[in-house]
Amino acid sequence: MKISGFTMAKNASKLYYPMKEAIQSILPIVDEFVVAIGKGDLDDNTLEEIKSINSPKIKIIETVWDIEKYDRGTENAHQTDIAKSHCSGDWLFYLQADEVVHEQFLPAIKKACEQHLEDKEVEGLLFKYIHFWGDYNHHRVDHGWYNHEIRIVRNQPDIHSWESAQSFRRIPNFDGKDYRQQEGTFKLKVAAIPAYIYHYGWVRPPRLMQTKKKALHEIHVGKNQADLTFQNRKSEFDYGPMGLAAKFEGTHPAVMKDWIKKFDWKEELNYSSKEINPNREKFKHDKSKYRILTFLEQNIFKRELGGFKNYILIK
Repeated sequence: MKISGFTMAKNASKLYYPMKEAIQSILPIVDEFVVAIGKGDLDDNTLEEIKSINSPKIKIIETVWDIEKYDRGTENAHQTDIAKSHCSGDWLFYLQADEVVHEQFLPAIKKACEQHLEDKEVEGLLFKYIHFWGDYNHHRVDHGWYNHEIRIVRNQPDIHSWESAQSFRRIPNFDGKDYRQQEGTFKLKVAAIPAYIYHYGWVRPPRLMQTKKKALHEIHVGKNQADLTFQNRKSEFDYGPMGLAAKFEGTHPAVMKDWIKKFDWKEELNYSSKEINPNREKFKHDKSKYRILTFLEQNIFKRELGGFKNYILIK
């Protein structure tokens, strides 16, 4: 059995993505790791960061992004597919540049790959998620934050990254362009495994969090529209009352130790449970409807109510 890791990014270093740590977190259980790195800005050093890992397992593919051809965020999926196409493993383990795996889960992940290798009904493996928020001691458990996602798929050519690289679907006779198509696509049949993805995408200094949000928005709507959207917004992102987020009681992946030491924006966060900026940009989890749904899920029904699932859970 062979496992390939793969990922993609552009300007990961300047936008505060722990991409190097993400790669290192699963390097012990993969036979190769393919990285598609888009040509970034002059002040970005992502390529040098990845090369500094200095592992023979790593294969770097340098690319150029085209968000006019691949609009509405689909360049993310296109770049993911480029990396996937260079993988040679039986199983393909995808991590986004802000997703890290704790070393405690590596044996279970490898065991699941071995266990399901010959069971062709299983097309992918489903992971649980922890979404960190603002700092490394809080995370979101609110309704609307995805609790599970596919991160390992079989190496089959008609399995493609989907939409904005959120997940994967089987797309027979894919035209190579429309990553948001739904007609004629098929959700993957997956097995759930006892492992978490630690998602650090919402842990950045407030200034860089806002810069990253604008960069992501530009990929989806274009530079002109992104400039208009953000022209009247503050330069620093407001995480809101941190006291309303869940406290994280566990440990972080060992590869994140030095990254977490860089945390220096504590004084910029509001650690109370009260709103101090009523004019800040509101998220779904701030709205009454979602707060009620969160309460019902956590205290009454003890399960997620509704929500879109891009997979068919069979095991």
